[in-house]
Amino acid sequence: MAINKVLIANRGEIALRIHRACHEMGIKTVAVHSTADTDAMHVRLADEAVCIGPPPATDSYLNIPNIISAAEISHADAIHPGYGFLSENARFAEIVESHGIIWIGPKPEHIRTMGDKVEAKRTAAKLGLPLVPGSDGPVEGVEEARAVARETGFPVLIKAASGGGGRGMKVVHSEDQLEAMMMQARSEAKSAFGDDTVYMEKYLGNPRHIEFQVFGDGKGEAIHLGERDCSLQRRHQKVLEEAPSPVIRSDERDRMGGIVAKAMAEMGYRGAGTIEFLYENGEFFFIEMNTRLQVEHPVTEMITGIDLVREQIRIAAGEKLSCKQDQITFRGHAIECRINAEDPKTFAPSPGTVKAYVAPGGMHVRVDSGLYGGYKVPPYYDSMIAKLIVYGSNRERCIMRLRRALEEYVIEGMKTTIPLHQALTRDPEFMEGDYTIKWLEEWLSRESG
Repeated sequence: MAINKVLIANRGEIALRIHRACHEMGIKTVAVHSTADTDAMHVRLADEAVCIGPPPATDSYLNIPNIISAAEISHADAIHPGYGFLSENARFAEIVESHGIIWIGPKPEHIRTMGDKVEAKRTAAKLGLPLVPGSDGPVEGVEEARAVARETGFPVLIKAASGGGGRGMKVVHSEDQLEAMMMQARSEAKSAFGDDTVYMEKYLGNPRHIEFQVFGDGKGEAIHLGERDCSLQRRHQKVLEEAPSPVIRSDERDRMGGIVAKAMAEMGYRGAGTIEFLYENGEFFFIEMNTRLQVEHPVTEMITGIDLVREQIRIAAGEKLSCKQDQITFRGHAIECRINAEDPKTFAPSPGTVKAYVAPGGMHVRVDSGLYGGYKVPPYYDSMIAKLIVYGSNRERCIMRLRRALEEYVIEGMKTTIPLHQALTRDPEFMEGDYTIKWLEEWLSRESG
């Protein structure tokens, strides 16, 4: 299947990232955009642009009929959803394929299976992935919840089956809290996702968040591209990611990587995916799978030399994986800082006009951003405006290069989280790689106190 024109069903830095990969492959691009994004960089650079609605995402970037219409009038061969928005919407993937358009992503049935947290756990168990102890499926009532909690031991975590971003998630430390917390979790889940189904897991005290990048050809072949450490989080949102993890040994990487690649091969998985684990005391516990490209994919690209977006497009066109597992080598260290248009202390959103913009440069420094001088950052979408990714031959050199790049980075006209990253990269515990998923929030409370 030849792909000659790709419609990019997204915005911001990821839309620009996809556009660049397409043009390097000789593929034309179609940018779809809301009226708020008329002047966005990817819209300016794309071969064609189609406005699909007003600023609210529900009327534009989540408007499936408008996106399909844009693909048809522009004669696009394929649609790349990026991440967020409709990237993990199985129904959208089915509609795209039903219109004879190539979906640059996993098979719809795999998106649906892994999008349901309960079904994902069942599937992971069948595929031999290690699970966090907890309920086998949805927890219906308080008595059932009590039985699960007594078996796993307190504290336990109540989680929304359709959840994400920490919504519909409650930690329960004792049995007398269980009923109230369960009601709260269900209420939040219903409000956020339209589904009040919850399940329960043992609450791990102080784990790290480790994820493995996988790729499948959809025909029974799959590889892994190593792990990323995404433990630096605030309110369950990732702030800084690195690859490889400072605490994972090469034999652990090979063992778990082999397990996840085998699982994806058995599934017949197609395209890019990420298997996420909690890691504590030398053990991995599956938490979820993301059936899409991740925000933090550049750190994997930096240490493997493999263009993940190019690989997604190749696989969607029916080609084989570009390399075998034994051909993949991991070299050096990479770190990504998410730069948000937010107050670095209060994290209040800070959209506005970019009055001056100077991106850092030099050897092994990469900036994924659609910012330019005079651009107005709209207030309607996620506050991430750039990603700064650096590479070094080892972690220490990578951190030193990152510090230098952060010093060079100029974004005037709004508050950004650059000062937060500058402080983080000078912290002795971060320097030692000694952190878990709780570390950043504790660090922030110390800094503000």
